[in-house]
Amino acid sequence: MKEVRKMDKKVELYHGSGQIVEFPEVRKTRYTKDFSWGFYCTKSYEQAYRWAERKHKHGIINVYSYTENKQLKIKKFDQMCDEWLDFIAECRVGKIHEYDIVEGPMADDTIWNFVNDYLSGNISKAVFWEYAKFKHPSHQISFHSMRALECLTYERSENVDDDTVE
Repeated sequence: MKEVRKMDKKVELYHGSGQIVEFPEVRKTRYTKDFSWGFYCTKSYEQAYRWAERKHKHGIINVYSYTENKQLKIKKFDQMCDEWLDFIAECRVGKIHEYDIVEGPMADDTIWNFVNDYLSGNISKAVFWEYAKFKHPSHQISFHSMRALECLTYERSENVDDDTVE
């Protein structure tokens, strides 16, 4: 199991993909994600591995060093909370936020189903939290502007079978 490595105030981040992504981009897609459109990474090598393996025939883990720029608008959620739930609910229905970078727990498919039930009025916020308390969300950090992407430095890419490709 790989740990987060700090390198001179830099943190290593991972992006699971089907290709080498030396130059990350913010792309609008058909569906918005937890924190809206952006370039998504994680501190967890294992999570990036799952993203790459699950969604792509030939998965690649792209590795970046990240240096936070305190001049950017950054929103951090340390854990799932009411503010986090409201934020991802708004993002998932298309609301755009003003942050350059958003970091926090990821609503996986199971948690997202609970969020969807909450948004549809099928369950209350209290019931959402009752369901979600048994789930252990994973980490994500999303980059939403060109200035935010400048905080990332491409280091290398690896096949999901751990053979280095670049």
